[in-house]
Amino acid sequence: MINRLQFSIDIKATKEKIWEALWEDTHYRDWSNTFGEGSHYVVDNWKEGSIIMFLGSDQSGIYSIIESHDPNKSIQFRHIGTVVNSKKLLIDDEAKKWSGATESYSLNKGSEFFTLLVEIDVLDEHVEFMSTRLPIALDKIRKNSI
Repeated sequence: MINRLQFSIDIKATKEKIWEALWEDTHYRDWSNTFGEGSHYVVDNWKEGSIIMFLGSDQSGIYSIIESHDPNKSIQFRHIGTVVNSKKLLIDDEAKKWSGATESYSLNKGSEFFTLLVEIDVLDEHVEFMSTRLPIALDKIRKNSI
């Protein structure tokens, strides 16, 4: 079963600095390393409809579609299938369990800070892992924003 998890952190920085801390390659590798050593992404461009691969050091992971992207404000991914050795695989029974799940990042302005909100769909077996790791990742994003 898929669960929608929400996480947020208040960051006292500009939206541009926060967005850079999220998606600039070096910063992304820093905070995403919380989920697995060597985590990175591969994308040709950040336009809506583009494919992005979220990979580990072994060049395996998942591929997704950028569903919406408003730079420095919000981005949403729809996860599609599995990647092995940098190659997208056909959607098998295992991938069908989570294919279509979404992951989004949005910035909301407060009086003295921006709130970074992360909403992510995860399978039951990943709830505990994400619930402990995502707050650590958010703290890294906060530190890289200031």
